[in-house]
Amino acid sequence: MTVPTDTAVCRVFLVDDHAVFRSGVRAELSSEVGLEIVGEAGNVADAVNGIVATTPDVVLLDVHMPDGGGVAVVRGVADSRIDTQPVYLALSVSDAAEDVIATIRAGARGYVTKTIAGADLADAVRRVADGDAVFSPRLAGFVLDSFTGRSAAPEPHLDPELDSLTPREMEVLRLLARGYTYREIAEDLVISIKTVETHASNVLRKTQQSNRNALTRWAANRHIS
Repeated sequence: MTVPTDTAVCRVFLVDDHAVFRSGVRAELSSEVGLEIVGEAGNVADAVNGIVATTPDVVLLDVHMPDGGGVAVVRGVADSRIDTQPVYLALSVSDAAEDVIATIRAGARGYVTKTIAGADLADAVRRVADGDAVFSPRLAGFVLDSFTGRSAAPEPHLDPELDSLTPREMEVLRLLARGYTYREIAEDLVISIKTVETHASNVLRKTQQSNRNALTRWAANRHIS
């Protein structure tokens, strides 16, 4: 783990729509030498306003949130034209190629999944603050493929049915495609089983699929897993 050798403090802003998850990350990073949590937000508008107000060094950025998710946060802060733009490190439950590529193209400096250990997350924050690019294992390949023209990830806005899904519905779709049960999805996303059932019903309706097996094939044809 990288440990700061001077007295400089890296100021961090947390963006995630799950308050319990934010609390855990805040507790983990606050105990680390050289890191200071200067603010947090659970939606795009609050995140943009908070980042502009606190001017952090690094923003830990959730990818999937209502109103455009992490990409909308990056663009909103960029449009504010503050003197010093922060560095963005995506911290997401998703390891899908299209999410990684879209977030990096928007301006993030790294992308790690929420399975990362606390000490490794702290190290990743320090590294992006120092100018490094940081990715969870196997995700770097998605970015390299994208910028060399070999990416299998679908280009955005070419699939009306897919584009009609909300970020949360996309999360449910990916987990359904991986064979997760409703109970497992509920535990993974920290929502109720009834909420999962509602999202699954919306996904089936919007994608015009009759059942879960058909939905799984539909997702596979779009490289969603």
